[in-house]
Amino acid sequence: MKYKNAKNILPIELLEEIQKYIQGDVIYIPTLGDTKIPWGEKNGTKEAIYTRNKSIFKLYKQGHSIDEITCIYNLSESSIRKIITKIKKEDNHLGLGGCTNE
Repeated sequence: MKYKNAKNILPIELLEEIQKYIQGDVIYIPTLGDTKIPWGEKNGTKEAIYTRNKSIFKLYKQGHSIDEITCIYNLSESSIRKIITKIKKEDNHLGLGGCTNE
């Protein structure tokens, strides 16, 4: 989330009213109603992690060991196994077949 300076976006009257309650601190202002954006959608984090996970699974399918992949991505063995299992289920769900490399 990117921080914005209130004096640059709020009318002075509103800013002065807010300053009666809080000054110099960071506050979160939630969105109206059901307009929430899912985690990672706005800044691309979700897509970046998905791309990383597909790359991990590709290495696994190419025959790289779990240990090699943990060194490449600096993740725990447990995390790598969870990623592989998740992508494998997605591939099977899509009818793409899986890989038994364990």
